[in-house]
Amino acid sequence: MVNEMIWNSSREFSNFVAGSAFGALIAIGIVMLVIFLIAAYIFISYAWMIIAKKLRYKRPWFAWVPVLNIIMMLQLGSFSGWWALLLLIPILGWIAVFVLIIIATWRIFELRNYPGWYSLSLAIPKLGIVLYMIALGFVAWNDKKNTRVSARTATRKVKKKRR
Repeated sequence: MVNEMIWNSSREFSNFVAGSAFGALIAIGIVMLVIFLIAAYIFISYAWMIIAKKLRYKRPWFAWVPVLNIIMMLQLGSFSGWWALLLLIPILGWIAVFVLIIIATWRIFELRNYPGWYSLSLAIPKLGIVLYMIALGFVAWNDKKNTRVSARTATRKVKKKRR
């Protein structure tokens, strides 16, 4: 009887320890994921702010505000910021804005004298965000010759290329 009580107690204790360790690992994983997401948001926002400054955008701080950053990217890519209203349409609107962002990013990368196809990294599942962040870092901080232009001049360049 005493041996059974000790055996049951030790089994319950080992289950408690295993459950607690598993719970702690999950909590640590969640905390690390949140820290990574915050760091990625800061990096991407800061990089877009630098790009906007180099293209002489009037309000580069838009890069830090969630919907305004989409408007800024669209405007830098010579689209109207009003296209961001498509975000109000579930699924189809989101897909349309995603495609517009890729096209706008393509144009922006070309304005900074980088290959526009770097923007396609956004469409790659899982690995794409890492590749996008690397490309964004190059475009933001690695200056190539003749890349400092105003937003108006950038819009004119894109419109000329389309003709």
